[in-house]
Amino acid sequence: MNMDIGCLRWYSPDVIFLQEVIPPYYSLLKKRASSYEIITGHDDGYFTAIMLKKSRVKLKSQEIIPFPNTQMMRNLLCVHASVSGNELCLMTSHLESTRGHAKERANQFKMVLKKMQEAPESATVIFAGDTNLRDHEVTKCGGLPSNISDVWEFLGKPKHCQYTWDTQMNSNLGIRATCKHRFDRIFFRAAAGGGHIIPQSLDLLGLEKLECGRFPSDHWGLLCTLDVIL
Repeated sequence: MNMDIGCLRWYSPDVIFLQEVIPPYYSLLKKRASSYEIITGHDDGYFTAIMLKKSRVKLKSQEIIPFPNTQMMRNLLCVHASVSGNELCLMTSHLESTRGHAKERANQFKMVLKKMQEAPESATVIFAGDTNLRDHEVTKCGGLPSNISDVWEFLGKPKHCQYTWDTQMNSNLGIRATCKHRFDRIFFRAAAGGGHIIPQSLDLLGLEKLECGRFPSDHWGLLCTLDVIL
């Protein structure tokens, strides 16, 4: 989701996952979010970004995994970092959009899960992004591996943050039909030692309109709190 800078400043999270970033917005982020290291998945068109708060999260390395058959400039951005001595593997993507591209989206989803499985066992793996997934598509792919959790499900499927794309509540696109989907998802794989970093809560962001009369994005953002157990 492409979030307003004021919204990001208000919460000052340790890690920010963005999708549909465009070059002018990236330039603005570099100027006005200097306390963050910003890693991008591309440099033109629209792309993803992962932002790390420099005072808290230390960047180790980064890589971009291409989606070979994408028609929409999509890829998987992976960042290896650490927080309070805990190894992190952070991932984001904007999977292929629309109902008509379900097959390619499923292939991309499988690549994400494979990459999460392949991450070092010592790392806590967090994927957060705009998946465009419908629940039946996840089922058709065989569901999630036993060691990967969907954070919304892990936290008991809280109703207040079930739908991140809701055309009834969000007027940005001017869609008259009522469509509600949980397109934006967070997947979590614990480190092999277990229990060092644990999801605690999940809420929606960007629910208030800006002065221009529009919401920060046509998607609601997700704010996830995780506890680091020292």
